[in-house]
Amino acid sequence: MKVGILKAGRPPRPAIPQFGTYPDMFQALLGWDAYDWRVYAADEGEYPEAPGDCAAYIVTGSAAGVYEDDPWIARLLDWLRAAKGRAKLVGVCFGHQAMAQAFGGRVIKSPKGWAIGENEYRVLSRESWMDDASTIRLPASHQDQVVELPPNADVIAASDFTPLGALAWRDQPAISMQLHPEFLPDYAKALIEARRGTVYSDDEADRAIASYGRPDDRARVGGWIKTFLAS
Repeated sequence: MKVGILKAGRPPRPAIPQFGTYPDMFQALLGWDAYDWRVYAADEGEYPEAPGDCAAYIVTGSAAGVYEDDPWIARLLDWLRAAKGRAKLVGVCFGHQAMAQAFGGRVIKSPKGWAIGENEYRVLSRESWMDDASTIRLPASHQDQVVELPPNADVIAASDFTPLGALAWRDQPAISMQLHPEFLPDYAKALIEARRGTVYSDDEADRAIASYGRPDDRARVGGWIKTFLAS
């Protein structure tokens, strides 16, 4: 199965030698040899010749906001609309927001502030590609949020802080989530430390770092994505 990754951003440069790029993280999560991988630098204007070139696409995270006036973001949203129904789509963090915005929802910089550290979502709808987990616990790193549900999409997992935390579309094979199953805890902690004192206060950073002392559901949600891709 040919799976494309639409790269929408990159980790901080000092972290890349140890943790890799966002496409590297997804390939490690889902299996380097599990698919015929293709990587497209969407944030640099690179796309497949046609949406049907791959059976599925994963849209990565980014430091950008989908509401920003940047030509590459507008092109990505247009590309997602063109790909609707022609390939399976999976969006994570910025990818979740981009899919929501492209398909009729709305994303804003939330006045609630940042969600960082490991966050727990309640599973609201048990989809065919999921197991019987009632909650999932994964790294979070976002201030932007989807605040209006796109037509033909259902909320399948959420928290009080992020009410539209994961979506499944009913008019196309597409799913998205705000949390990061691809982030290793060590990378998530390194990202917090890189932003300590600038983006986050010391107290916020300390609480977020402390949240990584419990097991998470990276492997489980990675399995969900693989089952969705195979369905």
